[in-house]
Amino acid sequence: MDIATNTVRLEEASDTPGADQRAAPRFTLLIRAAKLVSAQGEFVCVIRDVSETGVSVRLFHALPSCKDYALHMPAGATYEVSCVWQRENEAGFTFAQSVQVGQLVNEASDYPKRGLRLGLCFPVMVHTLSGSFDAVVENLSQQGARITCDQLLAIDQNVRIAAPGLTDKTREVRAKVRWRRERQYGVVFDDTFTLGEFARLAAQLQAPALLGE
Repeated sequence: MDIATNTVRLEEASDTPGADQRAAPRFTLLIRAAKLVSAQGEFVCVIRDVSETGVSVRLFHALPSCKDYALHMPAGATYEVSCVWQRENEAGFTFAQSVQVGQLVNEASDYPKRGLRLGLCFPVMVHTLSGSFDAVVENLSQQGARITCDQLLAIDQNVRIAAPGLTDKTREVRAKVRWRRERQYGVVFDDTFTLGEFARLAAQLQAPALLGE
């Protein structure tokens, strides 16, 4: 499955209809995935443009109805932001403090292969050749997950992970165990999620009303 491109480009951008007028120069950061953390959970977004005072993003569903958010970059940088406008699946935010645009862009460029990981926690059923058992997903990415269970699994063991109540496409995924630490296991999926699938899955698990379906 395709995933979002990691190409980053910095350039001056013209004003966008409906966006707030900013005194600070505005730049474009193309197709850079990040996550918005709010009181309703953690959600995937794509940064569209950024300035010293604000940023606009595209989401794959409606924006959670909160005022204050934290914008988390894949490499670990966090920016406190507040929503100032939204239309359909796009939204604009102001930074709580001025940011160094070059530093934010370089952070996105220096770690092009580091994927988003969401701190989602939900029960699943793990199926193996020897039987099935309950487990809990503790975090999730497009490529894999960390799960906790009481069952002993072997490195490189093939498993099927089922999440009751999800859509047909995401109800069950095939994966392989890559590491273990006591009761925790890291698994990688045979078929990775696209960014859009991953974003909608996160919304479905935390706030399904945002999908509008």
